Amino acid sequence: MISRIARALLGTTNDRSLKAYRRRIGRINAVEPSLAELDDAALQAKTIEFRTRIEGGESLDDLLPEAFAVCREGAKRVLGMRHFDVQLIGGMVLHDGKIAEMKTGEGKTLVATLPVYLNALSGRGVHVVTVNDYLARRDAEWMGQLYNFLGLSVGIIVPGIEDDERRAAYACDITYGTNNEFGFDYLRDNMKYALADMVQRDFNYAIVDEVDSILIDEARTPLIISGPSDEPTELYAQVDGLVKILAEDPLNYDKDEKFKTVNLTEAGSETIERMLAEAGLLTEGNLYDVFNVSLVHHTQQSLRAHTLFARDVDYIVKNGQVIIIDEFTGRMMEGRRYSDGLHQALEAKEHVTVERENQTLASITFQNYFRLYPKLSGMTGTAMTEADEFEEIYKLLVVEVPTNVPVSRKDSDDEVYRSESEKYQAVATLIEECRAREQPVLVGTTSIEKSEIISNLLTSMGIEHSVLNARFHEQEASIVADAGAPGAVTIATNMAGRGTDIKLGGNLEARLQKQLDALDPALRAEREAAIRAEIESAHEIVRAAGGLFVIGTERHESRRVDNQLRGRSGRQGDPGASRFFLSLDDDLMRIFGSDRMGPMLQKLGLKDGEAIIHPWINKALEKAQKKVEARNFDTRKNLLKYDDVMNNQRKEVYAQRREFMAAESVADVIGEMRADTIAEVVERRIPTKAYAEQWESLELREDVQRIFGIDLPIEEWAAEEGIDETHLRERIAEAVDAHMSAKAESFGPDFMRFLEKSILLQTLDHLWKEHLLALDHLRQGIGLRAYGQRDPLNEYKAEAFALFSVMLEDLKEQVSTALAHVELGVDPAANPPVFDPSMLLESHSHSDPFHGELGLAQAEVAGAMPLPVTSLRAEAVDPARPETWAATPRNAPCPCGSGKKYKYCHGNLGPG
Repeated sequence: MISRIARALLGTTNDRSLKAYRRRIGRINAVEPSLAELDDAALQAKTIEFRTRIEGGESLDDLLPEAFAVCREGAKRVLGMRHFDVQLIGGMVLHDGKIAEMKTGEGKTLVATLPVYLNALSGRGVHVVTVNDYLARRDAEWMGQLYNFLGLSVGIIVPGIEDDERRAAYACDITYGTNNEFGFDYLRDNMKYALADMVQRDFNYAIVDEVDSILIDEARTPLIISGPSDEPTELYAQVDGLVKILAEDPLNYDKDEKFKTVNLTEAGSETIERMLAEAGLLTEGNLYDVFNVSLVHHTQQSLRAHTLFARDVDYIVKNGQVIIIDEFTGRMMEGRRYSDGLHQALEAKEHVTVERENQTLASITFQNYFRLYPKLSGMTGTAMTEADEFEEIYKLLVVEVPTNVPVSRKDSDDEVYRSESEKYQAVATLIEECRAREQPVLVGTTSIEKSEIISNLLTSMGIEHSVLNARFHEQEASIVADAGAPGAVTIATNMAGRGTDIKLGGNLEARLQKQLDALDPALRAEREAAIRAEIESAHEIVRAAGGLFVIGTERHESRRVDNQLRGRSGRQGDPGASRFFLSLDDDLMRIFGSDRMGPMLQKLGLKDGEAIIHPWINKALEKAQKKVEARNFDTRKNLLKYDDVMNNQRKEVYAQRREFMAAESVADVIGEMRADTIAEVVERRIPTKAYAEQWESLELREDVQRIFGIDLPIEEWAAEEGIDETHLRERIAEAVDAHMSAKAESFGPDFMRFLEKSILLQTLDHLWKEHLLALDHLRQGIGLRAYGQRDPLNEYKAEAFALFSVMLEDLKEQVSTALAHVELGVDPAANPPVFDPSMLLESHSHSDPFHGELGLAQAEVAGAMPLPVTSLRAEAVDPARPETWAATPRNAPCPCGSGKKYKYCHGNLGPG
């Protein structure tokens, strides 16, 4: 009650924000008349003037009124569009580092030009992030005309371009690209071995289009660059054949559709154990013995593939590949793969080639990537429902910007039917009514399967229509462009982030481009006039028929997706209507609706073919959607808490790499690592305050020989009277330093500097990759700590820190060992001291492309591979010659054949 009174008297937070922005509009409009009198050259000179004033100390906020006015005047001249006052408000919201919620059709693309132009004046770069390559190209070309006119450079980042092109694009004042490409470039850059090879510069400011789709929907799945592991794939197909039979009986498993989990029941475990044994896959013990963990993993993923993932809903099979379908946009996510063996299980299920599993080399979530920007903003038509998450995770406030013309769309209450078939029949009947009055219809579905059911129904009724889903992704722009024509019927699988407005009567620009490009220039003017007349006539017909009618065939888990579908109608004051048709068989109703809804509808006398329509139904569904949204928010928030642990370590490693690359020489760092390694080895073999007879002198000698490749008379030194561990450590350090100095002298100073930096970076990358794998394994089982009354997150933090500390210690020893044992493959005296790639004897450049996993597009990272320092060769490891085993990497299998890692076997530094 009190809050309602306060809102009535003082207005909402949103109202107060808008009031402040409106006061500044007058200052922008006041500049407009004087700018209109300038010729093009004088207007363009304003950009140089603004940059000079910034160098003189003026802030971007000081320049905002004039810069916005210049941008608007430029848009009038170049694009033929003038920013509305509400678009100026949207621009100010974006400049302030907030999210502007603007309805579909309000011109968000044009709005972004205002803050982009203003912030690009600083010369530090502005990134405009879109949801797909089509929009990145379109907006860069379209709005690029304005930026180029005003003297700013524009670049675009799309898949398949070379590093030189990427570097040039990032060096521009304004850079367009997708969230995937920006994120991948960040990961690739942090796998490079020279600062000059990196493509991105320091982050400054980003505007994220469809911000809810990128920062909310895609936040659950990280970007990953990975390489194929050596795990065999045959087991997936073998297990799949057994699980397929097992899954036919629901008594064998418990499935929770709410949380999308499935587990074997006791009966299911016994059945699959027997089947695996009969197939010769389970040879000893029971299924859950530690040595059968791989079988458990394959069985669980195969069970998920068969019970939780449906073809043409979650994925499609195309050209012999399993391709994921984005649940929010309905688009194919080519190149993306589910992680942890799930994609391989789906490939086995669909009997296509099973690709090898991948090992993570670098990863980051969008949550942590976009928090790298000092200033971040975004725009979308639907953000208020997730305002709390934006503020808590990203510190982004949402401002709802009013429409230029009031929305006149009529949103009807939902109609609820008892069965899906009744619902679809009602949808078809309404479509027939709309076509009879030449009203265009947009039918929204939640999956390819549902869109094809409706398509088949309409085909049987003789109703012409277009289908927009992952199968017909290539025709997206033309289908959407024609969706507003009189009597047009378009079936779409999710409409989020389509980027093309549905204009009543049809899209004039699309028609002109399609029909005039191949036409004789002499006939163009006449044909263009005819097309304009046709579109204008069709526009009036559609307006008279009631505008675009949006039909939703199911409620989505997220209210935002429903609002995005509705928002396609009623743009810029156009008439329009929307209605959702539901059934008790719908996933949301079945899983999250009340169990009493079905009996309640029967008591109300609901007969076959009839629908119940009541505002209470809408409220009940909205409550169910809010529950799902809250659950998903908790999932993302929990994911972020765990990822923050890795993120802190990632930032530390990446910052360290950059320092190493920027340094002219890392000799001091190498020297400190060598000294620390010597101190650690001495301390291990000579405990503090131990008597001389307790010293492990022989073992210390072997350790020094293994690590540094020199044989020292340590037993003799230890036998000298009056010597202590400090003196012994100093003698060892002197001998090792002398050995390394001699090696450096033989290699030459320039080559030694190159060698030290290369080995340091490559070793760091190798250990970081191993560390990521260890963290993955730690994450998988950490939840079980809750059974022991311990907080899994705190346990994860503590163990992750311990693993990170071990990684840093391993780094010191491995770098020292590699440098001490490395030898030139050619005679350095016959060559100049500066490194020449032609000296190489072999290359470690990886020829296979790395494959992305869930949440990422395929990444080609050949340019990010290590520098080819393999002209240097360490002593080869020969299992038959124990004296060569010292060159074994610590995490590699021990050459003795024990099956243990080297560091836990013959590489163990522990006593004895």
